[in-house]
Amino acid sequence: MPRESIRSDPNTPIEVRNLGVVDYRDAYEAQHALAAERADGTLDHDLLLLLEHPSTYTAGKRTEQSDLPTNGATVVDVDRGGRITWHGPGQLVGYPIVALAQPLDVVDYVRRIESALITVCARFSVTAGRVEGRSGVWVCDDAGERKLGQIGIRVARGVTLHGFALNVHPDMSAFDAIVPCGIADAGVTSLALEAGREITVDDVLVDVVDAVRSAFDHRDVDGVVTGITDSQTSPEPGVASVR
Repeated sequence: MPRESIRSDPNTPIEVRNLGVVDYRDAYEAQHALAAERADGTLDHDLLLLLEHPSTYTAGKRTEQSDLPTNGATVVDVDRGGRITWHGPGQLVGYPIVALAQPLDVVDYVRRIESALITVCARFSVTAGRVEGRSGVWVCDDAGERKLGQIGIRVARGVTLHGFALNVHPDMSAFDAIVPCGIADAGVTSLALEAGREITVDDVLVDVVDAVRSAFDHRDVDGVVTGITDSQTSPEPGVASVR
């Protein structure tokens, strides 16, 4: 049976910080500092950082040369799992800083994030799900597979970093310059495109917070979960990453 909560201390609240638009490198440094404080016990509760980034391409550990932008844009190398992706305005990014329950179950943690994002999509009348062998949140129909939510994480000293990105209403042309997540045979989409109406990041904030909190502290009850791949354990003790 799955554990009730993925968190080491589910009796403490998850503090939510809505940060607005934050430069990627600033957010990268901030989340690493907060994760270190959480691991040390200086920070005595879990956090969920919600924000948007200016247009930024980031490359995870498995990024290949062929994935890189064709438009000459700068790429930021990061310590999460996975390959290349894009962040920018209109995309809600979430960085949970969470001390995980022992023994660590990184796959369960990723699946709970997927469940949360699938729930949010349903609240906006968009049917999303998982694709076997591929992480993240997908829309699948006669038009093919389209990725709506990306997940890339790192766990160090039992605390999570990085997290998820939900395409709400970004400029989708930013993805044209890369092979998103290294997946060449599928597309990308947004919540607004799939719903066929205007949806803003502000519109989804409350739903995302509610869904993430519920997914972290309750059992995943939406059935069989597939699609978590590319688990890698770093040579650094106590560190793992998944995309």
